[in-house]
Amino acid sequence: MIKGYTTFLVTGGGGYLGSVLVPMLLSEGYKVVVIDRFFWGKNVFGDLKNNSNLKLLEKDTRTLDKKDMEGIDVVIDLASLSNDPTGEINPKNTMEINYKTRVRTAKIAKSVGVKKYILASSCSVYGFRDTILNEKSKVAPITTYAKASALAEIDTLKLSDNRFSVTVLRQGTLYGTSPRMRFDLVLNTMVLSYFKDKRISVLGGGQWRPLLNVRDSARAFILVAKTSDAKVNGEIFNVGDNKQNYQIKKLASLIAHKLSNNTNIAIQNAQDDFRSYRVSFEKIKKVLGYKTKENPTNISKTIYISLKNGDLKFTKKTQTLEWYKHLLSKDPKILERKTT
Repeated sequence: MIKGYTTFLVTGGGGYLGSVLVPMLLSEGYKVVVIDRFFWGKNVFGDLKNNSNLKLLEKDTRTLDKKDMEGIDVVIDLASLSNDPTGEINPKNTMEINYKTRVRTAKIAKSVGVKKYILASSCSVYGFRDTILNEKSKVAPITTYAKASALAEIDTLKLSDNRFSVTVLRQGTLYGTSPRMRFDLVLNTMVLSYFKDKRISVLGGGQWRPLLNVRDSARAFILVAKTSDAKVNGEIFNVGDNKQNYQIKKLASLIAHKLSNNTNIAIQNAQDDFRSYRVSFEKIKKVLGYKTKENPTNISKTIYISLKNGDLKFTKKTQTLEWYKHLLSKDPKILERKTT
């Protein structure tokens, strides 16, 4: 337990990362309030929905008010229209939700005396670069999603002072299993491709990505919450492991060898993918002692076995962009501001 802290607010807590993070917080004895639109349903929490320490509040973060922050010690802000393709559905909404609303959330938190605010950002803010990048490197976001993240970083960090600790976590590309499973993330997609077609289809292959297991990501948020403000207040940390910077075609080869001796890899043209970046994770290691516990090849085997056993299933809900398109086909205004 964190001394003096008992209650967390996790915005976007029903998503891919949140549905992993929230149970971990509950297992450590914390009270957790989740605010989410729950587009993927509340069943991602299973029996935890009956946990007296968990409160699920179905609400648009754009309508958060001071009452929602009462009794909160730490805000972990995950709420966003996640991933680059989804961010381009409606760039105006993406900027509103992923940038302006997250700054507004931080301001409300500060105004009511919340002690810590932790922003979920992304290494995608680095854009396309050939060198190894650290937290002092100039950001060069390309997509709306990345631009919104970069702007949210700037304006939330401005709020930090000796009474309100603000920390930004730039995460690598997530992978692994989650109650709100996604098969639109590079490693997860590769495993699904092999499961379905006995080959791995790769777009381009020369791009670099830093990978991060979803549980390792959740551990980083908890670690920051537990760390004294002197070490984390006003700071940006890249979250990941130097050993998990991969060129996409190399990652595909490693996964193929892990799953089978058959290394059938299909390389497809990807002229539209201008994102490529290698990232240094020395700062979080040195300052916070952070280390990842999972590795991509072992987790790829876990995902594959879960698909074979039927524990994981590929559905429209496991593709973020496709699920948003489905929701929009039912209600074209579903991503607009909801007042209740």
